[in-house]
Amino acid sequence: MLRQRLVTGTLLIIGLIAILWGDERLSDALRESEIVRSIIGTSDGVLLIALAIGVLAPLLARELAAMLRGAGIAAPTALTVFAAIMGIVAVRIAPAFDSAITAVAVMVTALWAVLSCAIIVHSRGAHIVGVVSATGGTLLSFAYIGVLLGAWLLVRCDVGPWVLVGAMLTVKASDIGAYFTGMSIGRHKLIPWLSPAKSWEGLFGGIALAAVAGGLLSWWSDALPDPRDHVPVLLGAATGAVLGVAGTFGDLVESLLKRSAGVKDSGQVLPGMGGVFDVLDSPLLAGPVVWWALHLR
Repeated sequence: MLRQRLVTGTLLIIGLIAILWGDERLSDALRESEIVRSIIGTSDGVLLIALAIGVLAPLLARELAAMLRGAGIAAPTALTVFAAIMGIVAVRIAPAFDSAITAVAVMVTALWAVLSCAIIVHSRGAHIVGVVSATGGTLLSFAYIGVLLGAWLLVRCDVGPWVLVGAMLTVKASDIGAYFTGMSIGRHKLIPWLSPAKSWEGLFGGIALAAVAGGLLSWWSDALPDPRDHVPVLLGAATGAVLGVAGTFGDLVESLLKRSAGVKDSGQVLPGMGGVFDVLDSPLLAGPVVWWALHLR
């Protein structure tokens, strides 16, 4: 299992670096495009938008729909995917509007569309039972997948792709630190009724490694050519510590979903790791933390 995790994890990191390298090149090529700027406000992250809408959102929403159905909540896959994509689109096109009121109106309209569609779809059988919980599941996809993936795309609007890589690696460093610390010296259970394998020792080990990773990657960021990518070392270390907490919280949130559905993994797409949700559970809830931290510089 550990060997499979290492192989899959390495391939995912290589794939992430390749995608962000391509995103940087494509963003540079579209820098002067008026059409692109009118739609999304900036050319930064065009490839990432396509990846989020075309790959990540459908995969995550499909797994979420399966977990909701496992918990006894009606969750049509197509509607769950639609809600996730609407969340991404609403968040990401907001920077294209000069007026903050218009940007908020777009978010409200997207939420209205998802809510309306959910109520119509879930009540079409002329019954009431389960409509509220099913509609809540659809809105969960909008917020949990769509809005939080959109937060990472907003981070890309402010910094280059390599800072994005550093932030994600910092989050995953907390997972690695928590895993190995918990395996070696974990004695005191964190939340035994929800995640019996997690310990307080693992939590602090994850926070410590994330802080170290954040500090080191921030120190390395001074070598990047774009000044907007430079992150102070102390800020990077402090953000890493906070990401260690946020990443653990994200992991626990997914554990809650999996326990409700009675499954061990969200899927079987990634050998040794389970589903896409099992990999992105901690980064999903970390996106807003990264955005706010970068605005503290």
